[in-house]
Amino acid sequence: MMKLAIACTLLSLSLSAQDQQNIMAPIHAVFEGMKRGDSAMVHKAFYKDAFLHTVVKDQKSGQPALRTEKLASFLKSVGTPHQQVYLELIWGEKIQVDGDFAQVWVDYAFYLGSTFSHCGVDAFHLIRNGQGEWQIYSLSDTRRKEGCNVPKEVSDKAAGNK
Repeated sequence: MMKLAIACTLLSLSLSAQDQQNIMAPIHAVFEGMKRGDSAMVHKAFYKDAFLHTVVKDQKSGQPALRTEKLASFLKSVGTPHQQVYLELIWGEKIQVDGDFAQVWVDYAFYLGSTFSHCGVDAFHLIRNGQGEWQIYSLSDTRRKEGCNVPKEVSDKAAGNK
């Protein structure tokens, strides 16, 4: 297992800066589209039939549960006018690639305007489409309000979003 982790780390390090930018482009587009309330921008970042999952604690039992959301529902949420900006800030990107498949793991903090809402981890699975562009086909995340350890530079960015 340790050898696999080391190999994955070395593979990530061997990616060129351009490869990393290309892989991160649709992820950044999702967050920029969320910030702008632009569901078309967000939609373009996703591959057809993409899905979203969130690992949560069941409120009644306290046990882990999986909540699934259809892409259309997420796009509607982003595109429906709302008073506060949806601001999701990320850090600590870990990228792994094998051919036309990429996986990106990031820590995030989500804000409504400049007000902290929750944090967690986003795990993106991407495919390189027929035009050579990366698109997200799966997004899974965790969400919590405690134990977030948001870096100061991240919270400072949110504070500037008034």
